[in-house]
Amino acid sequence: MSTKDTCDIYCYDEEKVNRIQGKLENEDIGSVAQLFKALADENRAKIAYSLCQDGELCVCDLANIIGSSVATASHHLRTLNKQGIVKFRKEGKLAFYSLDDDHIKQLILIALAHQKEVKVHG
Repeated sequence: MSTKDTCDIYCYDEEKVNRIQGKLENEDIGSVAQLFKALADENRAKIAYSLCQDGELCVCDLANIIGSSVATASHHLRTLNKQGIVKFRKEGKLAFYSLDDDHIKQLILIALAHQKEVKVHG
């Protein structure tokens, strides 16, 4: 880390700091962090991406897509479900998963677009 990427002196804009701290108190930032934490695992991100592509997949399909056992895929899906990222429905003996809502799809696609930009500019 270069010394050019930090302030040379310590000072802050009290009005901005107080305004933003007030807004933070009214937001559930902890839940946002938990959402990103759930997606930070590569296999869970692959599952979310896969569901962006097809809309609904069974646990066996997802296990094959990420190259894992059904038990491992189920574990990841339970984590994603607890965080409100995916939902499931049963059809006979099969469990089908889909993204909970379009916001998750947007997050995944925006993150991928961002990474492509970073690679081009970085």
